[in-house]
Amino acid sequence: MADDADVIIVGAGLAGLVAAAELAEAGKKIIIVDQEPEQSLGGQAFWSFGGLFLVDSPEQRRMRIRDSHDLALEDWLGTAAFDRPEDHWPRKWAEAYVGFAAGEKRSWLMERGLKFFPVVGWAERGGGNAIGHGNSVPRFHITWGTGPGVLEPFVLRVREAQKRGLISFRFRHRVNELTRTGAAVTGVRGDILEPSTVERGHKSSREISGDFELHAQAVIVASGGIGANHRLVRENWPKRLGAAPKRMITGVPDHVDGRMLAITEQAGGSIINRDRMWHYVEGIKNWAPIWTDHAIRILPGPSSLWLDARGKRLPVPLYPGFDTLGTLSHIMSTGFDYSWFILTKKIIQKEFALSGSEQNPDLTGKSWRQVLGRATSGIPGPVKAFMDKGEDFIVEADLSKLVTRMNALAGGEPLLELGQVEREIRARDRQLDNPFSKDMQITALRGARAYLGDRLIRTAKPHKMLDPANGPLIAVRLNILTRKTLGGLQTDLDSRVLGEDGQPVAGLYAVGEAAGFGGGGVHGYAALEGTFLGGCIFSGRGAGRAAAAAIQ
Repeated sequence: MADDADVIIVGAGLAGLVAAAELAEAGKKIIIVDQEPEQSLGGQAFWSFGGLFLVDSPEQRRMRIRDSHDLALEDWLGTAAFDRPEDHWPRKWAEAYVGFAAGEKRSWLMERGLKFFPVVGWAERGGGNAIGHGNSVPRFHITWGTGPGVLEPFVLRVREAQKRGLISFRFRHRVNELTRTGAAVTGVRGDILEPSTVERGHKSSREISGDFELHAQAVIVASGGIGANHRLVRENWPKRLGAAPKRMITGVPDHVDGRMLAITEQAGGSIINRDRMWHYVEGIKNWAPIWTDHAIRILPGPSSLWLDARGKRLPVPLYPGFDTLGTLSHIMSTGFDYSWFILTKKIIQKEFALSGSEQNPDLTGKSWRQVLGRATSGIPGPVKAFMDKGEDFIVEADLSKLVTRMNALAGGEPLLELGQVEREIRARDRQLDNPFSKDMQITALRGARAYLGDRLIRTAKPHKMLDPANGPLIAVRLNILTRKTLGGLQTDLDSRVLGEDGQPVAGLYAVGEAAGFGGGGVHGYAALEGTFLGGCIFSGRGAGRAAAAAIQ
């Protein structure tokens, strides 16, 4: 039977689009299949904040940040903590990716039209020893245009190739099987789902209207992870993080279901590091949901006081923005699956941002006027909307009333004792009477403000929370938010899927989150942030080039 294309790509997200663009530049014919309708082109990346991990960039140097390849690699390896025999390829991918981030990544992206916000963010600060988890310096570069801005150049190239007849789409095509010719994967077979007019991100119908089969010389799996499939998240939940949460909210659309992982495994691919995953602890329920249990992540500055469900302060160094999985592990050890921020009006207007393109209309819309307005007009509009309408926000001038409402929101017995909460806040406030302190969070705040970017837009001047001049007080209930699969299909540096014997499965490639962003887990146990979109780009680029070279 004649081939329908040179390559079939399963998934029309960022990684699949990058691979398709590379293949088209090599003159290959591609079919992209996706179970979602055309209006969801771009997948999860569309909803992202658009952060990219870069090393020793001009943006960093302008902010007086001294970064280097060696420092970034040390941070990556200290965070990843590779310790398994199957980490051979993930480590190789990590070394290659850091080299990319310190080398041609920025120039390659800018050649394709990307631009970056000038202030570099400092995510996952660590807070432990120099050898260990965390970014030693700020490396989180926000794309001008956020997630849609990251997608734009690749969508443009794919659409241009579509006009030339090199790329065609099969939306509403759900793959159920990878087909073989001999030992090689040479096609896909599955269901055609009924047409859907739902808006981007909304749950689409799974009613079947037909079936299909397509053939090619190679198949690239670019189908994402398991973040919306809570059953799979719980099945693979790592014991090191405690028991799986009884309640989770969801940071990705419903279509991020993980189906293709098992389907690819049935075709001979090897999945590794199933228990490595990345979920956030600062999740709030979206007051205007798009997908099921739609969660938004707070991107906090470092000043909020973090309390567990009983009102006890989280231990060092579990401060906002320092160690996501360390904080998740601690929260789960408390016997509850939520925690609390307590902060002031001065903190929220300077430090709170919300993850997601739709929550940042100024950056997404590329409006400098709105960006300047955010910095000068008090509480950002999207944050204010959550304060007014979000079920997880409580605002009160009086601490006693605040705690009463916190207990009412939590339900059940009075979990928080006013005396305990007040004791934590007053003890913290007393540490501000001197320019030195034994409170490591206060020390960290002062250190953060030594960085110009934090001083300008991300870290409030340290102040006493119980001083009415800084109020009102604000409490935010923080929920566990599902997000990323860190493990996945094991691949070599050409993105070829490896079988259980460690050898490539002929004709089969995997990219993006389906491949653990490279190798089956380029991040190891934990991520440095800004590395998920970049992993999709790097693996998609590599797979496109390798497949183009391999096929005739």
